[in-house]
Amino acid sequence: MTYLLALDQGTSSSRSIVFDQAGRVVAMAQREFRQIYPQPGWVEHDPRDLWTTQLETAREALAKAGLKASDIRAVGITNQRETTVVWNRTTGEPVYNAIVWQDRRAEATCVALRERGLTDTVLQKTGLRIDAYFSGTKLQWILDHVPGARAQAEAGELAFGTVDSWLIWQLTGGAAHVTDHSNAARTMLFNVHTQRWDDELLAAMTIPAAMMPTALPSSAHFGEVRPEWLGAPLVIGGVAGDQQSALFGQACFQAGMAKNTYGTGCFMLMHNGERFQTSQNGLITTLAAQPSGNQSFAGPPQERLHPLGGSGEARVGGKPLYAFEGSVFIGGAVVQWLRDGLRAIQSSSEVQALAESVPDAGGVVLVPAFTGLGAPYWQPDSRGSITGLTRGSTIAHIARAALESIAFQSAALLDAMSRDAVASGGVPVNELRVDGGACVNDLLMQIQADLLGIPVVRPAVIETTALGAAYLAGLHTGVYAGLDELSKQWRAERVFHPTLSREHAAEKMAKWEHAVRQTTAA
Repeated sequence: MTYLLALDQGTSSSRSIVFDQAGRVVAMAQREFRQIYPQPGWVEHDPRDLWTTQLETAREALAKAGLKASDIRAVGITNQRETTVVWNRTTGEPVYNAIVWQDRRAEATCVALRERGLTDTVLQKTGLRIDAYFSGTKLQWILDHVPGARAQAEAGELAFGTVDSWLIWQLTGGAAHVTDHSNAARTMLFNVHTQRWDDELLAAMTIPAAMMPTALPSSAHFGEVRPEWLGAPLVIGGVAGDQQSALFGQACFQAGMAKNTYGTGCFMLMHNGERFQTSQNGLITTLAAQPSGNQSFAGPPQERLHPLGGSGEARVGGKPLYAFEGSVFIGGAVVQWLRDGLRAIQSSSEVQALAESVPDAGGVVLVPAFTGLGAPYWQPDSRGSITGLTRGSTIAHIARAALESIAFQSAALLDAMSRDAVASGGVPVNELRVDGGACVNDLLMQIQADLLGIPVVRPAVIETTALGAAYLAGLHTGVYAGLDELSKQWRAERVFHPTLSREHAAEKMAKWEHAVRQTTAA
């Protein structure tokens, strides 16, 4: 039996999952870590926590599976994207906490970039909007605000990385300073056409090129885990940002296929194939997880064809593959708010029963703009609101409205994707594949299907984020022959069919959009 180990470093926890060759979960371990909120709008992690919890879960997963490191064919890594880490190349110590993707401190810098007329340049080169969500301005903030950091960076003493790069640096004992194209595409510094770090964008954000990791295709040789960490040297053969990894794990390999991940936020991606297209409806364009240039993956892994030293180079692995993406900043986090903020429930698993205790939300609409609104609205200054309250409103109505808010935001994303697809001569998405922790909520999935008017399909393995990383590592090391084999492995566990009339669904969406307008006006 062949096994693959996936390291899944998320926003609130680190997980490790052992998969067998058929893509089945053999064992899993998970540990939460501390969230740091220095002031409103700021979110940080201690990079050491990310590393230690990830290593602990890897060891625990192997122990649960009854396996040794030598039983593992390869390691895949998937990670929270945009989160920014800077560390000293000599000591390996971070110079500041990791600035998390949710963090808004760099908004003033983004305003300055827009005022300098760089909006279209960034869009055309990276597919992204200028926003504090992405890594570039977070990195600039660290260089500008941490004493001595800029001088050290200009002297070549500091390394930048998203979380994947930080973990690989640790796993390889500092031997590899690398990232993959899908993570690089989230920095606002990477040209998605040339698949290289862009000198103009680096200069615009005053970032020394020497800080940047080598960027590789998502299925490639990223280095070897030092034997002291897990008990044997292991090839790191696959890396992808969590949402691109989930798209891959859902076997969405063809243009027009879409998935939505219901986690802390919600992230919907639609594969666009080799066509770069900018959205007219508030979406961003990103690189999909990209296997090596040889789509059949025949022959030996090309392990020695690129450097691992982190000179800011990129190794092109064939034609770029693109995807439309819409990001909902507050998805499952609204349930955490019900639990921790309102104390309406004691555990997140209770929300479905509470919401089902009423037939509908009773006219209540909750817009969870706790950290602004993401796609397709892009209103960073919006704040949350609850409208439609009456004397008859109860906490159950608010709980149902909270679940509906996740589905409403996702429906707005899919509508934007379909409009962009039709405008370019394509066809609307005809089914939505779902994953992430909240997709186990049957009520939420049914609400989602009712609003969308298309089937919502939950796979047999919902750990698709980690599965995508495992698949990428397996492709690199010859465990799988190619994408066709992976497509055949994908299985549906349940299909949620729409039961609501399109007229009623449109009425509900209109009420949602009205509530959003009230929020943004405030």
